Amino acid sequence: MTMRLEGRRALITGAAGGIGAALVAAFRKEGALVVGHDLDASAIDADAVLSGDLTEADTCDALPRRAAEALGGLDIVVNNAGVMRRGKATAATDADFSLSMAVNVEAPFRICRAAIPIVASGGKGAIVNMSSCWGVRPGPGHPIYCMTKAAVASMTQCLGMDHAGDGVRINAICPNEVDTPMLRTGFEIRGLDPASAIADLGKTVPLGRVAAPDDIADVAVFLASDEARYICGALIEVNGGKPVG
Repeated sequence: MTMRLEGRRALITGAAGGIGAALVAAFRKEGALVVGHDLDASAIDADAVLSGDLTEADTCDALPRRAAEALGGLDIVVNNAGVMRRGKATAATDADFSLSMAVNVEAPFRICRAAIPIVASGGKGAIVNMSSCWGVRPGPGHPIYCMTKAAVASMTQCLGMDHAGDGVRINAICPNEVDTPMLRTGFEIRGLDPASAIADLGKTVPLGRVAAPDDIADVAVFLASDEARYICGALIEVNGGKPVG
């Protein structure tokens, strides 16, 4: 059986998290060589690891080049790293806003800008950004998160059009809730038992459960592969049929 990403070289940010670890495993399973990046890369199981703070412009600007040097080239980038700050705008701090904008918006923009010439050089480049269903149709109580993910969605559509002729396809995945440490921590902050809360949340999803990280990773593999060769500038909602709200 031919592996869909055989010979491809990929950079995945946020690779130490729940979705990130699933992305690394899925891409390697399909034959890709993977550089995993995170603030703390010590737990990442990849072909190469890089660490650094995505709130620092120099780190973001240099990351695609560093990944290409580690793997002998670069064909795929998955901008997966992200943060979530909950609460209404009146409860938000300047630090909440600054961190969210830096990690969720500025970092993927800088990484895309630096990566496009590198991944496009092979003629089959692909960039997958991580937006959110909440960035397409905002829900209550998360204004900073929603606006940052809306920015990622818009950026993806713009870059997809602008660079489609350059040998790189740029798309975004828009998940709804995913069973990750980030989601579980949110329940704990609100004084809820994470396991029970996720089970209850799953009852609100038409498919009957909250997404697992693998559900998102498999879509990313598809978008990075030749099977998605005619998909460009798209926002792919992965929500189990559940609308936002």
